[in-house]
Amino acid sequence: MSLADKFSPAPREVRLAGLLTALPGLALLAIGVVLVVDFLGQEPVAGNNIYAEVGYYLVLGLGVLACAVGLLLGKTWARSPALVISLVLVGVGWYATGPSGQPGFGVPIMIAGAAVVVLLFRRPSRAWVLGQEEGESEEEAARRGGLEGRHAQRERDQD
Repeated sequence: MSLADKFSPAPREVRLAGLLTALPGLALLAIGVVLVVDFLGQEPVAGNNIYAEVGYYLVLGLGVLACAVGLLLGKTWARSPALVISLVLVGVGWYATGPSGQPGFGVPIMIAGAAVVVLLFRRPSRAWVLGQEEGESEEEAARRGGLEGRHAQRERDQD
């Protein structure tokens, strides 16, 4: 058993999706830092609240990073928000590639977003989020209540 397997109960696909999900979070934090550094040498402009803009990027970046860390640690709650983030990335990449005429930025963003979607819908990822046991079908795991159902069953068995 590798160190990564001991650290996180999630399959390799989920951990890789967590790493890819961290990239836009880090980018949002970097945008916030760049805005602060750029603002330091300028005079305030009426109607321009740079602090609100920086705060927005920092909160959004930290939220995305929280989802990435959740996937890396094997927390099933992080899967849905990470999927939403990756689908937004696909849209941002499409817009950057097509209407904005920036395929150098758009194509990698689209590929990263699509890769997370694919990784989180692969069979090991689905089995992990459902709490699927050996020899059990996805339908049986879903009927049982997924991972929460398995935990509830264990608690009933211990009583």
